[in-house]
Amino acid sequence: MNPFPPDHEAESSLIDHLVELRARLVRALVGLGVVLLAVLPFARPIYSWLAGPLISQLPAGQTMIAVNPAGAFFAPLKLAFFVALFIAVPWLLYQVWAFVAPGLYQREKRLALPLLASAVALFYIGCAFAYFLVLPAVFHFLTTFKPDVIAITPDAASYLDFVLVIFFAFGASFELPVALVILTLLGWVTPQQLKDGRGYAIVGIFVLAAVITPPDVISQLMLAIPMCLLYEIGIHASRWLLPRDDAATSGS
Repeated sequence: MNPFPPDHEAESSLIDHLVELRARLVRALVGLGVVLLAVLPFARPIYSWLAGPLISQLPAGQTMIAVNPAGAFFAPLKLAFFVALFIAVPWLLYQVWAFVAPGLYQREKRLALPLLASAVALFYIGCAFAYFLVLPAVFHFLTTFKPDVIAITPDAASYLDFVLVIFFAFGASFELPVALVILTLLGWVTPQQLKDGRGYAIVGIFVLAAVITPPDVISQLMLAIPMCLLYEIGIHASRWLLPRDDAATSGS
């Protein structure tokens, strides 16, 4: 005979989950804080490295300005925080995984871990793609076609905000295959429906690229074309990961 009533067991289970959640949050924040402390001494050279794609397109000797007197101080600190967050993403996701994993079935665990790893890798790839290819092309386009009477004197804080938006846009957009796989596994769409809706998806991708990128054709194409390729990868990955019975049903 169970000495504890069901309500008491449910309350005890809820408290255990809250304690575990608090422990995971503390570990995540401590890990982020440790990375931030390690990154802070390098905030200035990291900002100089981040500014490289724009500085290389400016006239010789021209640098950035700080419209706000405190901007030259806070911009590197803000960048240091986002770099620390960028580096600590695997640790943060591990804490999330450690919290939710006990409640997952074995098959869900086998699928969730590769999906998390793929999501992190694709986000990093998207950011690298933005820095090494997109930003140089965008700044070259903007500085080449500007009127001669206009001098570009970029503000340090505004430049950082601009680059962070570009990084997030490309990093999030490169998550498209993972999103398609999750939608397929949830049963909301089938690989065949994704294939049949390819034309609408391509139109939507180009519209999205026009909205979230700067107003130039170069960056729009450099986002839309990879997303179209990633959409195709998502279709094949969805068909491959879908259980055989469901895959046969969706393909019929």
